[in-house]
Amino acid sequence: MEPTKKPRRARRSFTDEFKASVVRLVLEEGKPMTQVARDLDLTETSLREWVGQARADQGKGRPGALTTSEREELTQLRKRVRELEEDRAILKKAAAFFVRESK
Repeated sequence: MEPTKKPRRARRSFTDEFKASVVRLVLEEGKPMTQVARDLDLTETSLREWVGQARADQGKGRPGALTTSEREELTQLRKRVRELEEDRAILKKAAAFFVRESK
């Protein structure tokens, strides 16, 4: 007999206001994460990430944790690096083409 797996839950999205209010329950009111997650039908992992991010934004996170604004900046910088690498590859191919054509 095979053990039955729980079906995967559809991915849900939550507003920033909802996340902030849930994090407030944990940080300011001192409610246990497991209880809050169970009461609101959230995964503990998601709630733990939200609380960790809120702590980092307040400057109380674990060492090396990025704030939300730093994460956004990092995402933008990675995108810019990717674009510049593509541009460089195109220019490199164009230069090689023109070198061959001039011979």
